[in-house]
Order: sequence, then C-alpha cells, then structure tokens
Amino acid sequence: MHSKTLTGICLITFFAGAHLQAQEVSDVQAPTEPYLSPAFQMPHVRVVPLATGLSNPYALAFRDNGDMLITERYTGKLRVIRDGELLEEDIPGVPEVYAGEFRAGLMDIVLHPDDDSLIYLSYLKPLTFGEEPEFTVALARGRLVEDRLTEVRDIFVAKDPDPAASAAVMHFAPDNTLFLSVGGAAAYLGVGELAQDTTSQYGKLLRFNDDGSIPQDNPFVASGEFLPEVYSVGHRNQLGMTFHPETGELWASENGPQGGDEINIIHAGENYGWPLVSFSRHYRGDWVAETPGHNDFKSPEVLFWPSIAPAEITFYTGDKFPRWQGNLFVGSMMKGRLPETGHLVRIAFNSRGQEIRREELLTELNSRIREVQQGPDGYLYVLTDEADGALLRLEPAD
Repeated sequence: MHSKTLTGICLITFFAGAHLQAQEVSDVQAPTEPYLSPAFQMPHVRVVPLATGLSNPYALAFRDNGDMLITERYTGKLRVIRDGELLEEDIPGVPEVYAGEFRAGLMDIVLHPDDDSLIYLSYLKPLTFGEEPEFTVALARGRLVEDRLTEVRDIFVAKDPDPAASAAVMHFAPDNTLFLSVGGAAAYLGVGELAQDTTSQYGKLLRFNDDGSIPQDNPFVASGEFLPEVYSVGHRNQLGMTFHPETGELWASENGPQGGDEINIIHAGENYGWPLVSFSRHYRGDWVAETPGHNDFKSPEVLFWPSIAPAEITFYTGDKFPRWQGNLFVGSMMKGRLPETGHLVRIAFNSRGQEIRREELLTELNSRIREVQQGPDGYLYVLTDEADGALLRLEPAD
C-alpha cells in the first residue's frame, strides 16, 4: 500500500482552500500500486494510481482525445496525462499566477462543452508585489493548440484586491453559461461583510456567457440591487459545484471556518446568509452568528459538523458502481480541523431526495481530496492535494 512518516513538528499555519490549517511537517506519500480499500455495500473498492508526483493538484478535465489536464496550484502549471503517462513538459501559455505562503495560485479548469480546445482557468492574479502583495480572482480563456495555450485573455477580473481571495471554481450549465464562485469573504480577516456588499463580487456566485459577457436573465440585471454578473449572494468560500442529474438543480459546497460546512442548492437571486447566519464557529471558538441557524435565508441541504473542508462534488450516474447511482461524492480536505484527515464522502438519498446515509472512503490515504469527478468511462477519479499529489481511479473490485 503506502507509507507515511511524520516529524510531529508544527511549523507553519497557512490558508488551505477556505480553512486556516495548522500543518504538520510530514511526508504523505501517494500510493504507487493498486490496492483494495473497504467500502459499505461492496467488499472493496480498487484504488488505482494513474499519476503521482503532482505538486498540489487542484482540478482535472477530460478531453475527447483521452488526454487529462490537471492544474497544479502552487507551481501554476497545467499538466497533461496522455496514454496513461504524466508528461514531463507542462503546457505553456498559462497566465502568471500569484502563489504565496497563504494563497495560491492556479485553481480550476473547465473545457467548453462544444469545443474542448477552449480552456477556462480560474486563478489568483497578481496586482502588486512587495512585502504586502495584492491579488484578486481572475478567469482566463485560451485555446489549446498543439500542447500550447494560445489567444489567452482574462474574461473576468474581480475589481478589487482582497486579502482573503481564494476559492474560485467553475461549472458549465446545460445552457452553456458558466458559473464562477468568488470566495474570500473570510470573517477572521475582517472581510466577511463582502458577502453581503452590493458593490463587491466576493462572497458571491457569478454567472457569465461563455465569452465572459453577462447573461441578460441574471437575477440582478434589471433591479441593479447587486452587480449584474451576480447569481447568488451570502457565500464564504464555495469549492465545488455540480448539477443534480434528475432535478437539474445546481448544488454547491461551501466551507465554514470551524464546523458548519454546507452543501447548498443554488437558486437565482437567493441570499445564503454568510456571515449574518451560520452554523459555524470562528477559529477562536465563538459562534459566527449570535443565533446559529438560517432564519430568513436559504438553509443548506447538507450540513457537516465537525467540518470536513468540502471541496469538489459530483453525483454518480455511471454503470460501474450500480449501488452508488444517484449518490453524491464530496472531496474532503480535513475533518474536525485535524491535519491529514482528508477523505472522500459518499452521501445516499432516498426516493424523496432526503439524506439517509454517509460513508467515509479513502481514509487510509491521510490525504486532502481536492477533486472528485466521474470520468467518461464511468469510473470515479480523485486528486490528492499534497506535495506528492496523485490522480487515482476508483474501480469496483471483483
């Protein structure tokens, strides 16, 4: 299987996605050989390493030609897995990203639904350098031509710098509009109120046409109550999105500071309450809101206590795991504020869409699960967000 060694020395504290994490100096090694992992409803799941040695991989995209594209958060590189091998050379043409001790850099990647040579990247864009650098969330689009990004340009840049800027993930809707989360409304840095600020893009979910223009049916275009690109408000840090395969509703994961992580069903123009209401506590221990709850605001569909730092999410619709059809899979980067407790969560629902079961998978990896996707072949793919990161495929074990 794999091994792990710890020095037991806590040296640094850094912002990890949406959670301030005390990180132990450790050597979390990715598995190098296939192995069996236990699971409920089946004896085991086979975990197959497809690529190791990735540097804190963030997101994964599948091309029609079989290539898999992976973003590396801190290096700002776009990597390629081709014919089962991780290529040594990364794809040139990626915009310059900000990657510092507390923030990093290159985040999500999505491909245009009708032309998978059109690449969309979310990243932290450097604005100024020096002792107190400034940066903001940006969305770039480029065309992949012979393993090089060309025609690269920003189609969105958040208008103001934010010291908590992070958590920018994307998802294409069936109508080819593009959702982009803009996190960074972190209460502990004094910018939590941005999530309710009518003039700010932070703490919001945005919606664009595929060229970066604003759909005229966005909920605030007519009223002007919020910026025209805003689709929903009152968010802290949304790290994953997916559409429900039956209802067509958009589901999004959201990190609270300590406890109170959420998965919300997103509706146009709705307010999800952060930081006015929350089920979470500040890092120092007191409640975020005087009365925990969601009165007068949209309540979460799924709540996590203790926190698991939920990342990407996906509903399983394939044929490789028949008993898991309709289940929601959630990447977890930690549990209960403890380093090296990341895992994969499986949530089952009844015929009325009500949660009935949760299962924690891949706990033996001790790794942050940043990405989970169903591949074109019906298997599940996950990325471990570690210095020695890995792309793993989950298969049913005979």
